[in-house]
Amino acid sequence: MTGTTEHVAVPVAARWLSGLAIACALAAVVLLVAGGLRSLGVFLTAAAGLVLMLTGMWWFVSHLGGVRWFGGALAVLAPVTVLVVFAFAHAIWPLVGIGVLVVTALVSAHAAARRYATARESEAHAPPAAPAPRLQDPRLIMNPRSGGGKVTRFELPARASARGATVTVLTGPEHTDVAEWAREAVAQGADLIGVAGGDGTQALVAAVAAEHGVPFLVLSAGTRNHFAMDLGLDRADPAAGLLALEDGVELCVDLGDINGRTFVNNASFGAYAEVVQQPGYREDKRGTMLKVLPDLLSGHRGSRLVARVDDQLTIEAPTALLVSNNAYELSDLAGLGRRYRLDRGELGVVSVTVDSAARAAQLISGTRSSGLVEVAAREVVVEADAEAIPVGIDGESVLMSTPVTCRIRPAALRVRVPRARPGVGAPPPSAHPAVVVRMALGRS
Repeated sequence: MTGTTEHVAVPVAARWLSGLAIACALAAVVLLVAGGLRSLGVFLTAAAGLVLMLTGMWWFVSHLGGVRWFGGALAVLAPVTVLVVFAFAHAIWPLVGIGVLVVTALVSAHAAARRYATARESEAHAPPAAPAPRLQDPRLIMNPRSGGGKVTRFELPARASARGATVTVLTGPEHTDVAEWAREAVAQGADLIGVAGGDGTQALVAAVAAEHGVPFLVLSAGTRNHFAMDLGLDRADPAAGLLALEDGVELCVDLGDINGRTFVNNASFGAYAEVVQQPGYREDKRGTMLKVLPDLLSGHRGSRLVARVDDQLTIEAPTALLVSNNAYELSDLAGLGRRYRLDRGELGVVSVTVDSAARAAQLISGTRSSGLVEVAAREVVVEADAEAIPVGIDGESVLMSTPVTCRIRPAALRVRVPRARPGVGAPPPSAHPAVVVRMALGRS
């Protein structure tokens, strides 16, 4: 689904910036060994401080009570103690010099990557758009509670009605069956159905649209609107999506399937799914996470999972497992990035296993280790030592019978989007050390 890769000459500016990045990195190493840390004792103190800081961070997230607070104090005091030792050893200024060199190397590497990415004729990173036929009977359902009241704030019902859409505004309880509404709308002749609400509600209606081959409209009236973002829509202005009713194009995108239920973004297992299931999570997400994590990391809470990926890879006892409708750009482990394609016909699989301070340190430092698995697949089967497990499906906690099977449904959904929209763009350029070295050598 990607075009052929065209090799483009590395611009001179990118080569010079790459060379500067490498020179600064080497200078930092030289200064570290020969200049600032002449004393073996100071060097050992720095190494010990790093180990103690990471250990303290591990204790903080994996324990409760006094051990947690001791770990937190250790994580703060260890680097402070190292700075004090450096000051007494007159090594502060060399340390500052090392910091400046490292920052310069990172900035230069990223600048070089951007220059090369700009010069390269990149492939299109959005699904190809097709002309959209004129609508006769579009129907929309809107949840005024989603996204802090965006439906009301942006006057979406009135604006949609003015463009010829029939609008249903949810006024009853939160468990209103929006899928049943969608089926009735299609049965009555609707040639488009759409939702102004969160991603979970979007998935329920999208499943009906895909089943009947009816175009689907997304209005970004939820809290996060990840699906809208990855479609290239304007998340800041839900009303902008209504332009698709009059001047729209169609995208054909994939859907995820988990035990027969549709998801548009992802399904999460393990730590995150267990946390989402806890009472009070929505009111205090950080507090709930810190309260539940120790038992999850120690294995005292939650089921032991085994994930089988395409019958080719087995992941034993992951701490957290994410299966997504197409792969995310995983820039860091603090949070997922975005999906630059929704039509590759594959699931994205990210597994994180944190069962020791060593693995925690590797993941915190960004080191690729056995604790992190990132692959693409067509099918993922998750087994557990329990008859049912919690699964976070598009941000909503659901209890599902095991084994849980996730599959991709290629080109299952027709999505109608405005012709004029922000778009998705291309993935960010890589500033990996190997890439920087290749650019410095003039190799594409």
